[in-house]
Amino acid sequence: MKKAGFPEKPKNSSSELDPGDDIPAAIRDTPDTRYRLRVQPLVLVIGGVVGFILLAITSGFLFFITGPQKNADSQPTPVSSIPIATNTPATNPAINTNNDTVLGHLAYPEAPESELLAITVNGRIKMRQAAAQRFQQMAQAARSTGIILAPISGFRSVKEQEQLFFNVGAQRNQTPAQRAALSAPPGHSEHHTGYAVDIGDGAVPGTNLQANFEDTKAYQWLQANAARFGFEISFPKDNVQGVSYEPWHWRFVGDRNSLETFYKARNLKPAK
Repeated sequence: MKKAGFPEKPKNSSSELDPGDDIPAAIRDTPDTRYRLRVQPLVLVIGGVVGFILLAITSGFLFFITGPQKNADSQPTPVSSIPIATNTPATNPAINTNNDTVLGHLAYPEAPESELLAITVNGRIKMRQAAAQRFQQMAQAARSTGIILAPISGFRSVKEQEQLFFNVGAQRNQTPAQRAALSAPPGHSEHHTGYAVDIGDGAVPGTNLQANFEDTKAYQWLQANAARFGFEISFPKDNVQGVSYEPWHWRFVGDRNSLETFYKARNLKPAK
C-alpha cells in the first residue's frame, strides 16, 4: 500500500543495476585518502632514488663524452717540445771523429805521454808503443837488405805543432793556406796521434822531407814492404785531402785503435 506523498521504491533487480552499482556512488566518487597517504611517501622515495640514479648515469656519461676540463698546466707536453735523447758515444782519445777540418787537415787527438815509446837511441823520437815496436821491426827488416830507414820525426804535441805552423810560416812569409799545404795546423796533425812518422834514407839524407825522396831505395822498399808491418803512406799524389805529396810521411794502421783513428769518420770505400 502506497503512502501518501512518497513514491514507491524500485525493486533491487540485478538486471537493473549498473555493474559498478554494488559500490554506492558516494563511496566510488570519493578518493580514499588513507590509501593515498600510505602510497605517496613510498612513491617519493622510489622517485628520488630513480632520479638520483638517472642523474649519476647522465653525469657520468657527460663526463665520459666531454672529459675533464683542461688548462695549460694539465695539458701533456707536446711531442715537439720534448728533447730527443741522443746516443753519445763514450770518448776514446785514440778514436778520431774527424768532424772538424781546417784547411784540408783533419782533427786528431794527442797521444798520452805514458803510451809513447822511443824509436831512436837518444830517445827523442817516439811513437805509440804498438807503432814503435812495428817500426823497429820494419827498420830491422830493411837493414837486413842494406836499406837504412832513418826516422826524422814521430810524435809531436799540439804545442810543438803550433810553433812549427805559425813561427815557420811567418819566417817564410806564408799565408795559413800556403803553410797548410806543407804542414798541418795545430790540433790537425797526424803526428799528434803517435802513429805517424817521417822517414828518410840514411844513405842520402839530402832527400829528407823532399819530394825526391821517392827516388831513394828506402822509399822503394817502403812501397814494396811497409804494408806487411802495418804502415801506409799518408799523403800520396792527388790525395783526397788536397795535402801536398809527402812520400816521406807514413802512418801506422796496424791495430784497431790506429785504424779507427784515421778511418772511422772519413767514409772511404775499400780499394778494389
